[in-house]
Amino acid sequence: MAAGNSFQSPHRIIDLESPADEFGVHDSFSQLINEQNHDLHADVIEMTALDQKEEEDDVMGLEGPMFCPVTEFSDEQQQTDSLIGERWSSDTLRVLSSMPSRTIGRSRGAIISQYYNRTMQLRRRRQSRPSIQHFPRSARPSIRGYRVEIDGAGFEEGESKRERLVNNLQNLSVSDRVRMLRAMPLCLAEKKELRMLAMNKVEHSLSQSQIPCCSQFKYYIITAVRHGWFNWLSFLSSLQLWQTALKCVGGRFGTGVLSYFVFLRTLVFFNVFLFLVTGLLLVVPQAVTPPHHEQITSTWGLEILTGAGYFSESLLYYGYYSNHTLSRCSWMAQSENGTSCTSSFSYNMPLVYFFTIGAVFFVTCIILVYSMSKSFGQSFRIDKSKGLLAIKVLSSWDFKVSKKTSVRLQRENIGTQLKELVAEVNRQELEFPVLQRLWRIFIHMLAWIMCLGSTLFCVLAVYYFSEYTYMNLKKLASSNSSVSLKDASQLALPVMVSSINLLLPGFFNAVAWMEEYDSPSVLNYISISRNLLLKVSLLGVLCYHWLGRVPSDPESLGVQCWESFVGQELYRFLLMDFIFSLLDTFCGEFLWRLFSQKALKRKRKPVFDIARNVLELIYGQTLAWLGVLFSPLLPAVQMMKLLLLFNIKKVSLMMNCQASGKPWRACQMTTIFITLLCFPSFLSAAVCVTYTMWTIKPSISCGPFRGLNTMFQAGKLWVKHLAKTNSDLTWLTWVHTSLVENPLFLFLSAGVFLIVIYFHSQVVDGQRKIIELLQEQIENEGDDKKFLITRLQDIHEQRRAISSRRVRGTSENTSNS
Repeated sequence: MAAGNSFQSPHRIIDLESPADEFGVHDSFSQLINEQNHDLHADVIEMTALDQKEEEDDVMGLEGPMFCPVTEFSDEQQQTDSLIGERWSSDTLRVLSSMPSRTIGRSRGAIISQYYNRTMQLRRRRQSRPSIQHFPRSARPSIRGYRVEIDGAGFEEGESKRERLVNNLQNLSVSDRVRMLRAMPLCLAEKKELRMLAMNKVEHSLSQSQIPCCSQFKYYIITAVRHGWFNWLSFLSSLQLWQTALKCVGGRFGTGVLSYFVFLRTLVFFNVFLFLVTGLLLVVPQAVTPPHHEQITSTWGLEILTGAGYFSESLLYYGYYSNHTLSRCSWMAQSENGTSCTSSFSYNMPLVYFFTIGAVFFVTCIILVYSMSKSFGQSFRIDKSKGLLAIKVLSSWDFKVSKKTSVRLQRENIGTQLKELVAEVNRQELEFPVLQRLWRIFIHMLAWIMCLGSTLFCVLAVYYFSEYTYMNLKKLASSNSSVSLKDASQLALPVMVSSINLLLPGFFNAVAWMEEYDSPSVLNYISISRNLLLKVSLLGVLCYHWLGRVPSDPESLGVQCWESFVGQELYRFLLMDFIFSLLDTFCGEFLWRLFSQKALKRKRKPVFDIARNVLELIYGQTLAWLGVLFSPLLPAVQMMKLLLLFNIKKVSLMMNCQASGKPWRACQMTTIFITLLCFPSFLSAAVCVTYTMWTIKPSISCGPFRGLNTMFQAGKLWVKHLAKTNSDLTWLTWVHTSLVENPLFLFLSAGVFLIVIYFHSQVVDGQRKIIELLQEQIENEGDDKKFLITRLQDIHEQRRAISSRRVRGTSENTSNS
């Protein structure tokens, strides 16, 4: 699950088979044929007329596999026609039954003999090679040099070898014994029996032999530590956030809806990281030494929505933070009424503020690039649905699950994944006539024109309305209006933008319904692209409003600290986005379900809109990244919003929504979400923050950068101060000028990240091509086998016809004579 599929027990040790061991299997096939050739030559290759005569009656009753009749055959089907429709001769059946692919794993005695020799070799080489990790790891059986025991003597010999195999297993270490048993191509019952026999003999030998007390104590300690480690791993896996809830969602609604909740959990982790860094480095030191500010009367009802009033002079916004160096002396001065003191401890708040914001964005960029490259490697693999379907049917059940709830969740999860795989296997590309194809192209073009036109109209509406609110704030500031009226008027722009984000995606869905897409995955990708275009356009207009209009003339707005004003705007947008998400959940899912069931008398429920909800998450996270500079505690607000949103969405999903009528496997949805989060979202936020710190002049009367031309100048002044006080640190000036002041370093860093992503994608693409070539080679091998069997059958038919003519000719000669 792609994601589901990802919940594996930590107790399970997976031993993957290396492709480098495959040559041993093919060598075993050739050697098996060569060794058994002298036994089968007389019975298979030698075709006498007498054998054909004796077995003619038996051959008539042996037929090949039964297939449905087909009226039209292609060239390839005609080539293998004898394999499908004709009866196979006894000689062909003998050759087929003696092929390595038919005999492999069939002989229990051969397998036991083989692994008896392996354990003997392992015991002999324990001095030089004590670990089985250096032993070939091929888990496929190789029956080279062993023949099938079919008589009593062979059976007794096999039992004796089995007994000796058990003896050898008990002399191995626990890890070597487990690996050897796992590699044996036997059924689970056989493996369990061998393990029990070996364990019983080991315990019996340990009880009879005189083991020193130190060795016993060491054995008990190792066993206890191992059990404790496994229990600790199990405990850590149970602490994963929302693990059970994600299993419920994936089992009931599939991997598409599950990818939304997994993405939401990823955003929670990002905001936890932002909150911890800014909280420990900025908020806590400033909270210990609070600056002197005027006490503002609070009206909590409106201030919670606007973020103004009491919150404007709090740790929530940029303007509260001081511009001087915090020291231990300042803490003591507040408690001792200004008593002078000297202290070596100092905390340069402007410098820490600047480098904290820069470090947060740099580390976030590294995490995003790593997550994106890792996701590329996991999702863009070659995995044919038929092969995954077989794996899911045969080997997906975890037999360690014993609780009823866990069994039910696993059953639902596997069932949903099987539906998705079967739908992908059965999906076919529909071919339309030329006129219908042209009509569909016209409909798609018309739909895109409607979507682009509506997006452009909304963007222009937001642009002119933001200009209107800007002029209205100037009028209110000049007329000395009440603070409550001024704060309430600032809610108009967030409400308008949130309304557009709520209503316009519904229009996009109606247009997509008109287009009639056959594939649900294509429909989701189209919806994501249209919603992404809307969100990016709106954020572009808003960034121009916040970083272009407001800083140019903040005094006309009656604002002393434009950074705190922008932080309040971002807080209002984030809060309104959450409120309108709740409205969408209530009206679009709950009320629509009630209307459909009560009024329309239908049992159908709405389907969860993945594209809209995911783009809402990316939009909110972009606001949070933009607001880190202007509101250090805004990631905490975003984190609480996501926690509430997860629980509300999960409850609404279970109550009001149903799974998609067309199951589809979202194998690349997580990769697309991370990519959209990185490039349009994080990149735009990083560019805006960098532009603010490098170009825009800070406020004169507030914030840690007051009195400076740019925020970037704080680091430059600190480096010059260090160079003056200590001549040995003059090299810091060159480092700061070359790496921080020079934008070339930023471009080089971005280029390195892009190169890493490019090379990783190329490696994945190369692996995909190699796997495709190997799969094609396997298919060609199968075709070669069919061709050889067909030729063998043709030769047999020709020789039988010739022998029948000879018999007929001899009978005619005898009758004539």
